[in-house]
Amino acid sequence: MPDSQATLSFLEARILGVLIEKERTTPDAYPLTLNSLSAGCNQKSARDPVISATDSEVQSALEALRSRVLVLETYGASGRVLRYAQNFGKVFGVPAASVALLATLMLRGAQTVSELRANSERLYRFDDASSVEAYLEELAARSGGALTTRLSRQPGSREHRWAHLLCGTAALPREASAGETITENAALAERVACLELEVAELRAAIKALAGEPGQ
Repeated sequence: MPDSQATLSFLEARILGVLIEKERTTPDAYPLTLNSLSAGCNQKSARDPVISATDSEVQSALEALRSRVLVLETYGASGRVLRYAQNFGKVFGVPAASVALLATLMLRGAQTVSELRANSERLYRFDDASSVEAYLEELAARSGGALTTRLSRQPGSREHRWAHLLCGTAALPREASAGETITENAALAERVACLELEVAELRAAIKALAGEPGQ
């Protein structure tokens, strides 16, 4: 994989996802200022996981992306405030549909084909689920290096989830062992018992303050 397509850090991937998203959803505000980009990275909705990156952290990641021409700097029409635009599709040589799917994966983590189709609708409208899967499979079989992978189906799930590989190997969901589950259940039961005891003591204290006889 050429240097311009080297493994991204999590924050670099989040930044690219935000720039791709905002270019489509808020074109009047695009390219984005540092403040707008930071707000997009730390957004509480449509993000998984939710993060709290500082402006300096975002700025540092932007410099790394700019060195690989994945992000371009511009002063826009005003010529006063520095703004940032993404160059992801050209650098990686993937079509708009694939850019939309990768951006959705960068912003929201691993998802099923159905979830991807729904969550990427504002970025690109796919005709059906099979077209989404076709693009994902094309990205997974890419000769220049796979950009997506299909994860093992989770217990109780009817669909496989897909993840991007822009940050290296996809993080697989961790399944708790039977022993861990028993330990967690015991700890929960203990916490519930403690809370019930505290509630009983509080009720007794309130009755005492009110001059009521104890039960």
